[in-house]
Amino acid sequence: MTKNIYFASDFHLGAPNYEESRNREKLVVEWLDSIMPTCSELYLMGDIFDFWFEYREVIPKGFVRLQGKLAEMSDKGIRLFFFKGNHDMWVKDYFTKEMGITIISDELIITRNGKRFFLHHGDGLGPGDQKYKFLRRFFRNPFCQWLFSILPPKIGLFIANGWSSKSRVASNAKEVFLGEENEWLAIFAKERLQKEHFDYFIFGHRHLPLDIQLASNSRYVNIGEWINYHSYAVFDGEELKLAYFNS
Repeated sequence: MTKNIYFASDFHLGAPNYEESRNREKLVVEWLDSIMPTCSELYLMGDIFDFWFEYREVIPKGFVRLQGKLAEMSDKGIRLFFFKGNHDMWVKDYFTKEMGITIISDELIITRNGKRFFLHHGDGLGPGDQKYKFLRRFFRNPFCQWLFSILPPKIGLFIANGWSSKSRVASNAKEVFLGEENEWLAIFAKERLQKEHFDYFIFGHRHLPLDIQLASNSRYVNIGEWINYHSYAVFDGEELKLAYFNS
């Protein structure tokens, strides 16, 4: 049986409310069940949770169905990778210890079957958005994270959930295509392509499934999100395809 590599991001579990998040989590688990027989590697490319912060002895409650399924996949020998997104950049070692997941802080460059991949959640790349780029450095600073960690979890999670309630997911804002010349991740990919070759640039974060030909042998693929699209990408050893899950 052919073994595939799968890429997905932006589940935003926890938002915008408990009921919708639980239904989305069940859908994600159905998808994971469906791909498990053909999956050799799974790349979860950021914003899997709408908020996640690991205290030394405490993690956010919930999401047990997803965690159980990922543990099952890991036990079956499937390699799992978790990219820090802008909503879950405070992941530490819990997923590695409990589920054997490799945590990726920024980009990851891999070669599979002769194809080169540039993988990143997508936040902080490309032109513009200087305010967020500053906040990203602030939130990822170890001292700032330590300051947050000394807050009692009840207070820390209250603050974080209040911040999360103002996100794109909470407002159900649906993204629109800006045109290739204005898509900042496409701009980033084209500039990076001038320095070295990649067959595929794969990002999340944009909340819009996109497949843009950058050159005759290079593509930018955005794997979208699971609020409106239930989209993902799959590499079968020969070709990368953008796909959609319907339960």
